[in-house]
Amino acid sequence: MSTLSIVASPIGNLEDISKRALRILSEVDLILCEDTRVTKKLLDFYRIKTPTLSYHQHSKLKKTEEIIRLLDQGKDLALVSDAGTPGISDPGNKLIAKLGEVRTQSISIVPIPGASAVTAVASITGFPMDKFIFLGFPPAKKKRRKFFKEVIEPKHPVIFYESPHRILKTLTELKDKGLQIVVGRELTKKFETIYRGTAEEVLRQIKREEVKGEFVIVAKRKQQ
Repeated sequence: MSTLSIVASPIGNLEDISKRALRILSEVDLILCEDTRVTKKLLDFYRIKTPTLSYHQHSKLKKTEEIIRLLDQGKDLALVSDAGTPGISDPGNKLIAKLGEVRTQSISIVPIPGASAVTAVASITGFPMDKFIFLGFPPAKKKRRKFFKEVIEPKHPVIFYESPHRILKTLTELKDKGLQIVVGRELTKKFETIYRGTAEEVLRQIKREEVKGEFVIVAKRKQQ
């Protein structure tokens, strides 16, 4: 039986990776990467020489079939994303679903847990987080109104990601909606910043600074 290890990688600080993850990355025959250039920085930092292969959301069926053939040959593989836990708002789930369809007995799929922006931001909100909703990235254009309706209406906190190009637009759309907001920017990195307040207050804080980095947002209704 071959093994596909789903390995969580750091979301910023390269020290945020487990010893088990490093051992797996050193021992497997091949590492599947969202972007081999990004993963190379992590591997070089820990002097890991395992070869890599690109696998991302635009990879064609032919690439998936190649991966399945390698596993059928008894190769052990690891799947990593650019940052955080594969399968959480990235293409890893597509590969896992395909493997589940065709090779449930001959391939073992093993989680190697670790960093995730979702759990990282949830831990510092101060909100009741025993129940929450994760929505990934908002649509760039179509269906944004429907997306933000899902942010505003639930009684539980909602977590979602946003890019630096749209963070101001997103916070503007959340103004006057009765929400308490926590925004994490560049979590675990040198310029990590946490913003707290209403959407209006957080918007004013971010406007005073140069808008850079990836954002993760937690919103909850004030009446909770």
